[in-house]
Amino acid sequence: MFRGIHSATLDGKGRMALPTRFRESLSLGCDGKVVVTIDMREKCLLLYPLPEWEIVQRKLESLPNIGVQARLLQRLLIGHATDMEIDSQGRFLLPAMLRKFAELKKKLVLVGQGNKIEVWAADQWQGRMDDWLSGDSDLLVDGDEFTGLTV
Repeated sequence: MFRGIHSATLDGKGRMALPTRFRESLSLGCDGKVVVTIDMREKCLLLYPLPEWEIVQRKLESLPNIGVQARLLQRLLIGHATDMEIDSQGRFLLPAMLRKFAELKKKLVLVGQGNKIEVWAADQWQGRMDDWLSGDSDLLVDGDEFTGLTV
C-alpha cells in the first residue's frame, strides 16, 4: 500500500499535508480516517489507516497483561494513538505532544512501510540514514530472521 520516500512540510499550526500518492490510498482505503502513534525504537511517528491500526490494536490488546514488555507496548502505542481525519486538502493536525516526541520541525520525511507511513523530522531522518549506511549496516545482514532474503 505505502512505499517510497516523500518530502512534506509542517505548517505553523502543526498541520501536515500528505503527498498526493499517499492521500489517494488513504481516501480509498479508510475514507481519510487515520491513527498516528509513536514509534517505540525511533524518534518518529507511525501513521496507520484506521483499518490497519485496528488490526495492530487488537494484537496489542491480546498480549498478556502480566508481561512487562507487553504492558509497555500497550501503554505507549495505544496510549499515544490519536484518531485523525484528513481534510479535503489532504492535511491533518498533528497534536503538539506527538510533534514534540518526534522533534518535528517544518521539513518532514514520510517513509512508506507497507501498511503504515513513518513520519520523520528531515534532520532526524538524515542522521539515522547516515548511521545505518555507515558501520551499522551489518545489522541488515547478520540477523537470522533474514536468512535467504535477497534484495
